[in-house]
Amino acid sequence: MNSFRFSLQRVLDWRLQQLELEEEKLRQQNAAVAELDRARAALAAEGIAAEIAVRGWNPVAGSELAALGDFRAGVRLQEARIARLRAAREQDLVRQRQAMLEARLRYRLLERLRDRRLEEWRAAAAKEVEDFAAERYLAQRIRSKGLP
Repeated sequence: MNSFRFSLQRVLDWRLQQLELEEEKLRQQNAAVAELDRARAALAAEGIAAEIAVRGWNPVAGSELAALGDFRAGVRLQEARIARLRAAREQDLVRQRQAMLEARLRYRLLERLRDRRLEEWRAAAAKEVEDFAAERYLAQRIRSKGLP
């Protein structure tokens, strides 16, 4: 019997490449969201550090308080910008997650088809071996009894 050959193997390989590509894009989207989260946390830490530093000064001049107020306003603007970017990246992440799930589904469907065909091929091969063994047994029995 011939060895197993899945006629759609090239398509299956292509689907696997698509799946891996979509998974990589998803990892990149996750990394982009995580980077924005790190930037937001760093900005918040910077704001807290500035606040603590100014509170530790004695005496505090009005210009320093004004500078701290300006700094706070700048931090709020940057936080709002980061929040908008993060919301957009989060939407991209949701879309990419959906694309990856669809690619995974397409790959798994072909993979299950290949597995089903492999099982059918194995069953046919087992039947062929069984038929051959039965024919051989019968031929030996006929020869041993001297029948033509």
